[in-house]
Amino acid sequence: MLSHCPPGSARRLRRAAALTLVFGAVLATGAATGSFGDVLGGDRGRPSASRIPAGTVADTDEIAEAIAEGKVGPQAAEALVSRSGDRWSSFYTAQEYEGFQQSLDGRYVGVGLWVRRTENGRIEIDRVQSGSPAAGAGIRAGDRLLGIDGTDVTGRPVTEVVSRLRGSGTSGSAVRLGLRRGARSWDASPRRALLPTESVRVRHLPGGVTDVKIDAFTKGVARQVRDVLAAQARTAGGGILLDLRGNSGGLVTEAVGVASALLDGGLVATYDVHGRQRALYADDAGDTETPLVVLVDGGTMSAAELLAGALQDRGRAVVVGSRTFGKGSVQMPSRLSDGSVAELTVGHYRLPAGRRVDGRGIEPDLAVTGGADAEAEALEVLDGLGTPAR
Repeated sequence: MLSHCPPGSARRLRRAAALTLVFGAVLATGAATGSFGDVLGGDRGRPSASRIPAGTVADTDEIAEAIAEGKVGPQAAEALVSRSGDRWSSFYTAQEYEGFQQSLDGRYVGVGLWVRRTENGRIEIDRVQSGSPAAGAGIRAGDRLLGIDGTDVTGRPVTEVVSRLRGSGTSGSAVRLGLRRGARSWDASPRRALLPTESVRVRHLPGGVTDVKIDAFTKGVARQVRDVLAAQARTAGGGILLDLRGNSGGLVTEAVGVASALLDGGLVATYDVHGRQRALYADDAGDTETPLVVLVDGGTMSAAELLAGALQDRGRAVVVGSRTFGKGSVQMPSRLSDGSVAELTVGHYRLPAGRRVDGRGIEPDLAVTGGADAEAEALEVLDGLGTPAR
């Protein structure tokens, strides 16, 4: 779990995790200007009371319309989203949404720590980002995290630990960490900084296999994958192991960009926005020769499911692992007068073969449980696919 998750309580962290197939965030960053219209609007002045009767379960289309007409203020919008019954619609303060946008842009405010919880409830450092404040403070992977700003974190949920690590999300603020390495205990006080995300990790495995692990589809991920494929093309044999396990989504344009690197044009997905059908297509001239296996699990969500399902439907990849999460709904943002944002569900997407993902997930071609077993099976499949012609 990354230390750059959105701030706030565990409830807010769960809500932020829901913001995964981010068509709206794509629009907000200007990557798809004109594709969805001006849903962000602007400062609409002082809103009047909601026209939606109190106590009703509101349709998200009604909420979006009321916001667009300036008839719903921030508090009313938050209440309406909460009562809508839609698990994926969310309300964000201006500060929360700004932090979310930063993470999609490939930046976050934090100290550069990844943490995990062991079976006995201990919180351990899983990874330390190179060049980060945590690395400068001498913190290493395997160190035990005892406390944050005087609060014991042993036994606490990872989401809460991550939230405490991030704090208010203010760059330059200090956080006091209690740590243990073997018999030695000490305190470190790194200062939070604006850091680049590490959404793509690459390992070169025996036999010429390149393992590409994508944690999230942040800005620039597709370019990084294309660079990896270009390097792979200059080597013999192997293939690509595309690891999407635990990938909760992100910018759909980046997911389509990765598909473009692996397909020679054609359909990636169709989707609807308020009932109007749209389509997403891959660019031409992608790499269709290098053997490809995609690893998925129950944490593979949204834009990651879109990519895995498209590669599966198009016959480009063998999908290995366990059934994916099943999040195939589309959210778009509506901004209120104080800068807060209501993320509302506006439609659903389908894969090239017409399959719906929402509530169903993607069934792998080869079902394997267990992380190490899945990777071993995936490597066997890659070996069976053989060396591409050069």
